Amino acid sequence: MDSNDKDILPLSGESVEVDGVYQDEDGHEQHLKRGQHFPSDLVLGQSEWKLTEYSFDNHHEGTTDERLVPKENDTDKIGKVTHPRKEKKSGHP
Repeated sequence: MDSNDKDILPLSGESVEVDGVYQDEDGHEQHLKRGQHFPSDLVLGQSEWKLTEYSFDNHHEGTTDERLVPKENDTDKIGKVTHPRKEKKSGHP
């Protein structure tokens, strides 16, 4: 039995918790934002909705998220880009 079989999918009328693209039982996709309510299907009425794609708006302008760029006085540079050609050491000479 797949762990996805145990998931309880949201139903029409319930509140959306995560921005993304959702698909109903009939295969119709709809982009929904947090706080909206899952719509009812015109034919089926109440239906289940499955998240198929998350919405990310951090890179919509083609720039790196400001939180990932180290500042001049930033002491915590772990995980941040400090040079465009910097590579992580893999332990090989």
